[in-house]
Amino acid sequence: MNIQPAGHIPASSASPPLEHYPSFAALIEAKRPALPWYTLHPAKFQTAAKRFLDTFPGTTMYAVKANPAPHVLDQIYASGIRHFDTASLAEIELIRGRYPDSKCHFMAPVRIPGESAVAWKKHGLRDFVVDCDQELDKLFAETDGGKGLRIFARVATPLGGAMLELSSKFGTSPQNAGRLLKRISAAGAEAALTFHVGSQCLSPFSYAQAVELARRAAVAASGVKIVALDVGGGFPGPYPGNDVPPPHWYFDTIKEAISTFPMEPGMELLCEPGRALCAEGVSLVTRVILRRDEQLFLNDGIYGSFDELALPAWTADYNRRVYAVWPSGRVRERTGEIKPFKIFGPTCDTLDTLPRPLMLPKTIQQDDYIVLETIGAYSLALRTGFNGFYPDDWAIIDGE
Repeated sequence: MNIQPAGHIPASSASPPLEHYPSFAALIEAKRPALPWYTLHPAKFQTAAKRFLDTFPGTTMYAVKANPAPHVLDQIYASGIRHFDTASLAEIELIRGRYPDSKCHFMAPVRIPGESAVAWKKHGLRDFVVDCDQELDKLFAETDGGKGLRIFARVATPLGGAMLELSSKFGTSPQNAGRLLKRISAAGAEAALTFHVGSQCLSPFSYAQAVELARRAAVAASGVKIVALDVGGGFPGPYPGNDVPPPHWYFDTIKEAISTFPMEPGMELLCEPGRALCAEGVSLVTRVILRRDEQLFLNDGIYGSFDELALPAWTADYNRRVYAVWPSGRVRERTGEIKPFKIFGPTCDTLDTLPRPLMLPKTIQQDDYIVLETIGAYSLALRTGFNGFYPDDWAIIDGE
């Protein structure tokens, strides 16, 4: 595979150049935006990618579902990421069309009928995941019996440790995973294991528990050579409101845990961070379109960039700044005493309400701007066009 150096984006697929600003205030002063703007912070993308590429003891895949916006993907690619965890044919075609030298891995355990065939025949994918016989049968039927593939059996992990669990939907027991591995090997495919501890995992020990379950699956598949172990995603974003351990705790825990795993010579270790690679690299500039007592109406809301705030038991928050445009036209950051405000989005739906108040300067006014940082994960991926609102303006902030 011809891997280009970090920073290079294929000319045929690069997005049109974005305007650069030294600060949020400079952007607001120049544009006075009526609609929301997303801002990119290239240095933060570089730092996040370097953290994994330099420290994780294996291959790092970016989980495209966390943020598939082309401008964000360009930042991920420019930061040196060349492997992508793609969970649908649409994501595969997006990545393969945009970055021809990249490598996609189809890591969804349940796939739309026919998508595996296209991924395999047209795009050359050979990594797939299963957690039951039905999906394995379907994969065999669509890929010449699985020959030449690397098929990962997904093990369910214990609940707890992550803010959003995933094992109630995907994964199987170590014993059943071992049985699937035997079927995979018998068919002539390479056998591998994977798991996912859940999104925004705040406990590095969850990875040690999951590796132990994968080890039990490997034991249950006695005699089957395990060629790869994918420890999934779940690596957290550094949000206020969450007690987030330092990244090296996760890497050190994984390194120690895999020392007990039956590692074959040449066995590949993989991970698939999404949030941890994109959260810090994007901020959102919103505008107050109405202040009514202690209620604020913004030009973005639950149907746009704030969907994740409405998740049950979600406690993470975003760092915030408030900017005012003074009569002179200059933009200044508001400071001083803060108080809670109820926040409404711009749509005509009463559900478009943030589930908890935001603490903001008590002097905030209509036409002020609220900047929310570390909002790059899932916010854009989950936005809708409901009621005609769809934020999609972009700029690059070189400072801050």
